[in-house]
Amino acid sequence: MGEVLDFNKQVVDEFRAHRGVVGGFFEGARLILLTTTGARSGRAHTVPLGYLPDEDGILVIGSAGGTPRHPAWYHNLLASPEATVEDGTFTYRATAEVLTGAERDDVWARAVEADAGWAAYQEKTTRVLPVVRLRQAGFSPPGGSSFGEALKLVHDAFRRELATIRREVAASGPTLGAQLKINCLVACQGLRGHHDREEQAMFPALAERFPEAAPAIGLLRQEHEKVAALIESLQAAVRSPAADRKRVVSEVDGLVAELLAHLDHEEELVVPLLDLP
Repeated sequence: MGEVLDFNKQVVDEFRAHRGVVGGFFEGARLILLTTTGARSGRAHTVPLGYLPDEDGILVIGSAGGTPRHPAWYHNLLASPEATVEDGTFTYRATAEVLTGAERDDVWARAVEADAGWAAYQEKTTRVLPVVRLRQAGFSPPGGSSFGEALKLVHDAFRRELATIRREVAASGPTLGAQLKINCLVACQGLRGHHDREEQAMFPALAERFPEAAPAIGLLRQEHEKVAALIESLQAAVRSPAADRKRVVSEVDGLVAELLAHLDHEEELVVPLLDLP
């Protein structure tokens, strides 16, 4: 138990120090820090957990490495379903929902199809591994010591997620699995939301304060339109009943190339303005 606690603390410290980026066992994985309230102690307990994207939040699985007992964080959520999630960019309150019946079985099938490691954990124990959905409760601003740093944190999160999806699609079979489809759709949804917020708030505020930046902002708006078209094309490819891998690889590559160029350009033009006193 002491070794597990020491390992968790090291991962938590590294995660917070590097804004969600860690090495070792969790390198390249989708990772959060989940803070729950101890069912007996009433104290806050924080653990690093891998997660699955979901259109209604994120999903975590109480594998505990296939040990006989459910993890402490799961018991804590049963007693108090309110928790805090850190993803390296945002820290937000979340409400936990333990999935049951057909919904749990469907999500479990998605998880096992995406990563056979979950099935291996289940085979090691007689208990049924619980699946929990964490729904964000309310808006949470990104971290960062300035508006410019906050924007770069959000951009870096998209860069990492798209790189992960790119690897997943490249390693997939002839057709995409259900979870991989959701990974793509959730990323697309997140990009759309981010660009909508920039169009509605950040760009108008910058244009009002810095009229001379209007041409640059106009270029960024044009780039948003190009990215939006590529998002729509990727969504159509993913939603196709066949979801042909070759087509999706091409769509992902096209979106990643355009998006990375846009993010670099936006940071070059906008971050200096955001960080002016």
